[in-house]
Amino acid sequence: MNPSHVLSLPGWQSSGPDHWQSRWERLHGYQRVEQHEWMRPLRGDWTARLEEVVLDAGAPVVLVAHSLGCILTAWWATHSKHAHRVKGALLVAPGDVERADLRPHLPGWAPVALQPLPFPAVLVGSHNDPYCSLGRAQALAGAWGARFVDCGERGHINAESGLGDWPEGRALLATLMKD
Repeated sequence: MNPSHVLSLPGWQSSGPDHWQSRWERLHGYQRVEQHEWMRPLRGDWTARLEEVVLDAGAPVVLVAHSLGCILTAWWATHSKHAHRVKGALLVAPGDVERADLRPHLPGWAPVALQPLPFPAVLVGSHNDPYCSLGRAQALAGAWGARFVDCGERGHINAESGLGDWPEGRALLATLMKD
């Protein structure tokens, strides 16, 4: 698969230079879906941007989503007529935008779309993610029809988790990229 057809979907505030998504982009040539506003994200704007990038790809894509990017993926897939262009999705540490402590920071992102995804997906969750309980991550995986992978105690599965290039995540991604 052409690396430019692997689309990286960071979450709220984007992914910094030490985040595994940023490292993968540098190492493997994956394309970040740049959003207009990372600090005050609007679901409609983010959805329209993802739609645009998927259409512009001109070939099947694989989505690599983190945190709010997972919530975006589910919402977009529920509303897009072009979800068939996605070969698969790696969904890592979804942010639970329905939690009372997160809702004020991300207005307009609830409710979470809970329809089954129309493409294969793997959801990776952590026991001690401060933004999504393990039970909620498992429930989202079930609702979306995604295979759930327990990552242990890795926090929000981000740069602070000490994953480096996160080879375990790349192995999961490879299963979605097979032809």
